Amino acid sequence: DASLAEVNSFSPSMPISPSSMINQYKFEDEPEQRDLFITVDDPESHITALETFITYRVLTKTSRGEFDSSEYEVRRRYQDFLWLKSRLEEAHPTLIIPPLPEKFIMKGMVERFSEEFIETRRKALHKFLNRIADHPTLTFNEDFKIFLTVQAWELSSHKKQGPGLLSRMGQTVRAVASSVRGGGAKNRPEVFTEMNNYMETFSQKISVLDKIAHRIYKEEREYFNEMKEYGPIHTLWSASEDDVADCLKGVASCIDKCCKATEKRMAGLSENLLPILHEYILYSEILMGVLKRRDQIQGELDSRVDALTNKKTEKDLFSEEIGRLEDKVEYANNVLKADWDRWKQNMQRDMRATFTNVAENNLRYYEE
Repeated sequence: DASLAEVNSFSPSMPISPSSMINQYKFEDEPEQRDLFITVDDPESHITALETFITYRVLTKTSRGEFDSSEYEVRRRYQDFLWLKSRLEEAHPTLIIPPLPEKFIMKGMVERFSEEFIETRRKALHKFLNRIADHPTLTFNEDFKIFLTVQAWELSSHKKQGPGLLSRMGQTVRAVASSVRGGGAKNRPEVFTEMNNYMETFSQKISVLDKIAHRIYKEEREYFNEMKEYGPIHTLWSASEDDVADCLKGVASCIDKCCKATEKRMAGLSENLLPILHEYILYSEILMGVLKRRDQIQGELDSRVDALTNKKTEKDLFSEEIGRLEDKVEYANNVLKADWDRWKQNMQRDMRATFTNVAENNLRYYEE
């Protein structure tokens, strides 16, 4: 069909919509065949004598052989998600673990149990689990599998088997001591210094973008609230001005249409732009933490090498430990470099899709 061929051929004179432009990228970034699908839904309030909390239903469908069943349904509360994140960080210190929404305040909302807050959190928890499911390493983590499959009482029992408080305190003390020594900054490879510089700049820019987006949203809301008052005023005015009643009613109708268009635009900002920018603010904090942990591993190796040069005895023992630490550093470096490349691709794809979506919403808004 000649007309189809004409439409499908790329011509500079043809207007290209932002969505068709983004589709050109989506073919390049298409993920591999998925075998794990997770949904977080159905928030439910629980009130006890000691506390009030929300649980969410986590539905899992999978075709993986290591799962005993193809479908699972469990209920999880926010603390369970926090536990999973800490276990993933513990098992994979130099992988980039997706962020969780903060405990109480999100999008400037203080009311923990408002419908808007609960829905915002549900979406963030859904994204958190699906980002883990899409990760080539994290998706096969045993704690992740347990989180998706066991009932609440079994998860509580499993949590008690984790590292004790003293063990965690010991790790924290070692981490602080290492950071005080300067971490691995002394012998840090250039590639990680570049990553660190990139993240410092990224963190500043994403914070500025977030502030601007919130300011735009605030101004839109103020504009919307003013317009909501003007429509009825023109309708009332028309009742006392017979000569221009139709004109005033027409203006009132136009204001009403503008109100509806502005409300849709605000919903687009609230649902698509603000959450993504906030997520990447959290990601910037996570990545700075990952780089510090890599430096700590490097610092441990450097301190052993320094100790070996200063000691005449126990050389064999030190050499063996240094060999083990060299392997650990090399593994940490390779894992972080691979995950960094993957994170940057995802981040660029998310930003491209988000800003294209904002552009399309703005076009529709002004057309309306």
